[in-house]
Amino acid sequence: MKGYLPILLVIVGLALLLSGIAPYDRTTWWLEIFPVLIGAPLLLVTARRFPLTPLIYTLLAVHALILIVGGHYSYARVPLGFWVQEFFGLARNDYDRLGHFAQGFVPAIFVREILLRTSPLRPGRWLFALVTATCLAFSAFYELFEWWAALAGGHAQTPSSALKATSGTRSGTCSPPSWAPS
Repeated sequence: MKGYLPILLVIVGLALLLSGIAPYDRTTWWLEIFPVLIGAPLLLVTARRFPLTPLIYTLLAVHALILIVGGHYSYARVPLGFWVQEFFGLARNDYDRLGHFAQGFVPAIFVREILLRTSPLRPGRWLFALVTATCLAFSAFYELFEWWAALAGGHAQTPSSALKATSGTRSGTCSPPSWAPS
């Protein structure tokens, strides 16, 4: 474990540096790598006093790489997503779904470990409820942050245009909810 964290740091750091070379959209890149720029130093500072498991460090590194790659290309343009799209005959590049999965799964495992180690909670309903609530709250906050950033940058869509823009991009069966303005 002693040399494992530095190896992960080198991999993530190298990917971060390379991703900064001519990203598709510099603003998107900054928004996507922002959590990595905040999280990596925090993990370094707390590694001695509160070391996490190799599983957590690995999952966080993979999540960081997903964010970094998505930030460089923009999620809809990631080559891996196009390869998967072609291989499975999908209607669109689904790399963003990988990002959303990681955004739910990795923080859940991270929060679970933190709660198990620092609180009287044990595996069961309360732990599940608190982990789920924490992840939902964090994801909602992040979506609001992205929306605020889009507003500030002049890239925001109205709710109905955003729904219309995404309604045909998934499997073709998704449509705006009945309450959405048309």
